[in-house]
Amino acid sequence: MSVLCAVGLPNVGEFGDPRVLVDLATAAEEHGWDGVFLWDHVLYHQPDWPVANPTVALAAIAARTERVRLGPLMTALPRRRAQVAAREVATLDALSGGRVIFGAALGSMDAEYSAFGESASLRDRAGRLEESLAALDELWRGREVRFRGRHVVVDGVRMAPTTQRPRPPIWCAGRWPARSGFRRAARWDGVMPTHADFGKGTTMPPAALREALAVIAAERGGLDGFDVALEGRTAAGSAARTVASYAAVGLTWWVEAMGWWRGGVAAARARILTGPPRL
Repeated sequence: MSVLCAVGLPNVGEFGDPRVLVDLATAAEEHGWDGVFLWDHVLYHQPDWPVANPTVALAAIAARTERVRLGPLMTALPRRRAQVAAREVATLDALSGGRVIFGAALGSMDAEYSAFGESASLRDRAGRLEESLAALDELWRGREVRFRGRHVVVDGVRMAPTTQRPRPPIWCAGRWPARSGFRRAARWDGVMPTHADFGKGTTMPPAALREALAVIAAERGGLDGFDVALEGRTAAGSAARTVASYAAVGLTWWVEAMGWWRGGVAAARARILTGPPRL
């Protein structure tokens, strides 16, 4: 199975400078990576850290690159108005020549909701996420949309379609062993799993990924045409072997995780310059 390889970059801390993100992204394209994906935060646990707006940074990356796929992984969609997200992504897709992949999730920080007077309830966030995805799916296709949900209303609006047809791919997050995110992802185009027992410095093992994908396969009747993206870390000399072990259970995108826990911007640049793992 062929696996595409991307660079995953935080938008906080020393990575919160958009000029740094553009520099790393252009280096990734020049050195053979297939994609560049950014985190989505408006706050972070360290309140004095800079935080870059991922949409603005991705627009700058789109203007400086020609080939790499790009997008936010994952957009905390419940704290965004669906109509604004629809316009931003459609514009980014046009600017990039149809290279956007849209990732959507509940968001990992309650404070990004509660600090601005919004409900941090997981139930409310899940409801907003489901309704927003349904609205975006229709808006990006250029249809006249009439949608009335509890959280999202679209009353007879037609937007120009995105560059991609029928629309940009939509990937959803899932946090194993909880299954709800994987069932949601099964209704769309791809999934980016995380695992409750594995964090920034470690990667969920292939056996756990196989279990999570079994939930999606049962919902969809298989994984044909479905993207599976996993963020993790490879070491020099064993990168291809590591990625191959995940490809064997269904991986289609490997996202090399960069960050302060891995040596910061200097280490990220050095890893990018060595090029992606190749099976």
